[in-house]
Amino acid sequence: MAKLTYADAGVSIDAGDALVDRIAPLAKSTYTPRVLTGIGGFAGFFSLDYDKRLFKRGYKNPVLVASTDGVGTKIDVARQAARHDTIGIDLVAMAVNDILVCGAEPLFFLDYYVTGRLDVDVAADVIKGIADGCNLAGCALLGGETAEHPGTYPVGEYDLAGFVVGVVEKKKIIDGQMTEPSDVVLGLGSSGLHSNGFSLARKIVFDIAGLKVTDTISELGMTVADALLAPTRIYASAVRAALSGYRIKRVIHAMANITGGGMTENIPRVLPTNISVEIQKGSWPVHPVFDYLAATGDVETDEMYRVFNMGIGYVLIVSPYYADAVTERLEKAGEKVYTIGRTVRTPGKSAVIYKDAV
Repeated sequence: MAKLTYADAGVSIDAGDALVDRIAPLAKSTYTPRVLTGIGGFAGFFSLDYDKRLFKRGYKNPVLVASTDGVGTKIDVARQAARHDTIGIDLVAMAVNDILVCGAEPLFFLDYYVTGRLDVDVAADVIKGIADGCNLAGCALLGGETAEHPGTYPVGEYDLAGFVVGVVEKKKIIDGQMTEPSDVVLGLGSSGLHSNGFSLARKIVFDIAGLKVTDTISELGMTVADALLAPTRIYASAVRAALSGYRIKRVIHAMANITGGGMTENIPRVLPTNISVEIQKGSWPVHPVFDYLAATGDVETDEMYRVFNMGIGYVLIVSPYYADAVTERLEKAGEKVYTIGRTVRTPGKSAVIYKDAV
C-alpha cells in the first residue's frame, strides 16, 4: 500500500514552491530602497527611515495608516471569464484608495490568496495583477500568503484579501474637519463599476438579461467580461500630485473614496456635522455601464446612486480659492476632473443632496 502524502490530501507543496519561483520577480518589481527583505521569509521588512533617493525630507511625526479589503463577487466574473490578470489591481485599489483620503502615502501591501486546489498559472496571473496594482500605487508588494483549502473551496475557485500600510505626517492628516460651506467638490472619473455593487450587477446581467461573460452588450459595444472586469482605478499618483507643495489643510479639506455605497454613503463619512454636499447631476458623464444596468434591471435612480459610483471614483473637497490650481495639478497627473458640487451648511447629520440636471 502506497504511503499517504500531503498531495493525496489535496495540498501540493511542489505547486506552492513553483508559485513562489514565478512570483518572486513580480514582487521584486515593486520594491523601493526601503524594502529590506525579499519574499520567502517569515516576515517582510520595510524601513521608515528618511531616504534622500525618495524624499526631500523625512517624516518628523509619522502616523501609520492601514486598511484591508477584498474584491467581493467581482471575483466570480473573473473566474467565469478565465481572466485573472486584473483582479489583483482591483484588490490593491480597494485598500490603497481608502488610505489616500487622509493624505497617506502607501508604503507596502500584503495579499492573501486561498483556493481549493492551487493552479500555479491562475495564481501567478492574479499576483501579477497585484504587482501591477502596487506599481500603480507606488507601494511595495512586501509579502503575502497562498493557501490551499481542499474540500472548502471547489476546484477552480479562489478568494482574495489584501492589506495596505501607509504613512502620513501627523499635522498633515486630512480628516474633513476644516470643510466649510461653499467648498468645491471635485470628482475624478471611474473606469466603471470598480469592485462594488457586483451582487446587483450580476443579477441584472446574468439573471435578468440572461447573458454569459462572452456575450456582447450591444448598448455598450463590448463583451460582458470587458464591461464588468475593467480594473478599479488607483488614484495614488493624482492625489500625490494634488497634495504636493501646499499647506495641505488650507487647500484640500476632505477626500472620499467612492466605493460601496456610492457618493450617497461615502462622502458623508468625511464631513463634519452640519455640513452636507450638493451634487449637481449632469456635471459629469455617467459611465454608460450604469445606464445599461439601470435600464435593464429597472433600478430606481436613488438606488443606483446609493449602490454604484456612477462614473466618479474619487472626490476631493477643496477650498474655492484653490480649486482651479488643484484641478490643474490633477489634470497634469492624467485625471479627467469634474466640478460636481459644493458644500452647504445643513442642520443635523451630514448628507449628499442631489440636484437634478438643469
